[in-house]
Amino acid sequence: MIRSGFTAILAGCMLALSPAHAEEIPITGFKAIYTTAFDMGISLSGEAVRELKPLPEGGWHFSSSASALMASISEKTRFHYLPSDSIRPDSYRYHRKVLGKSRKASVDFDWVQQQVTTVVKDKPWKMEVPAGTQDKLSYQLQMRLDLLAGKTEMTYAVADGGKLKEYRFKVTGEEEIETPYGRYTAVRVMRDRGEDADRETLIWFAPELDYLIVRLEQTESDGKTYALLLKKLETS
Repeated sequence: MIRSGFTAILAGCMLALSPAHAEEIPITGFKAIYTTAFDMGISLSGEAVRELKPLPEGGWHFSSSASALMASISEKTRFHYLPSDSIRPDSYRYHRKVLGKSRKASVDFDWVQQQVTTVVKDKPWKMEVPAGTQDKLSYQLQMRLDLLAGKTEMTYAVADGGKLKEYRFKVTGEEEIETPYGRYTAVRVMRDRGEDADRETLIWFAPELDYLIVRLEQTESDGKTYALLLKKLETS
């Protein structure tokens, strides 16, 4: 069975945005396809797809879907881009199916009341959140904007599992990365879980592709690994 750490990475570490007016919003829409590989005692492989597009009624829709053998995961977030170069999420949906077992979750933001409503197993509960809070997809979009702005350390408040969590990242260097889609000089970003962390997440962003993720690797505490490589990219 795929561990929760892998599902979070599988569903959450590729970045994309799409503008209504390119001269006002420093982001472009696209559909990105990645190869996936698991080492979990047995080898598993599949594809992950990310796509962002504008909504007819305004705002944006960012979706993520991934599959590997008998597992599938999908995530969706709706959000607005604010003139302050920030992402404001409106809603988030999650669905995971592993070996026939299904799990769903939803998060809806009320920015007037500054709270979120989370629903898991048909049980809703509310939580107050500060301005700038992200969901488990939208923070990735905000990180791309922050990298474009030249930031090297980033911290995000994320509504995750009915709790407000702090996600920390820092740039740790540059590397040449070979992918099925091409070779890129990429910025390496590490998720900072603290000195005693027994999990490692590394993400490589290509400035040439406006900081799109071209490679990702995660190692769990038990040594199992998960990896992504960019396979195909369609821009709009």
